[in-house]
Amino acid sequence: MFWAIASRRDVVIRAMKTATLVGVVLIGINHGDALLAGSIDTTRLAKMLLTFAVPYCVSTWSSVGAIKSAS
Repeated sequence: MFWAIASRRDVVIRAMKTATLVGVVLIGINHGDALLAGSIDTTRLAKMLLTFAVPYCVSTWSSVGAIKSAS
């Protein structure tokens, strides 16, 4: 049931929007100095990309919970 709801178009789009907004803010906070200095290596880039995964998962989990409790 979780995966059926989590893969719904509206849930995915909402999670992507949330992940983009929150991810950019978190990258600015956590990696802003390195971005401004131009010192981005492969490890830091991987961490920056993973930064988007956390708000995506949180948003998806929340949406699924809200949809399940509303039904």
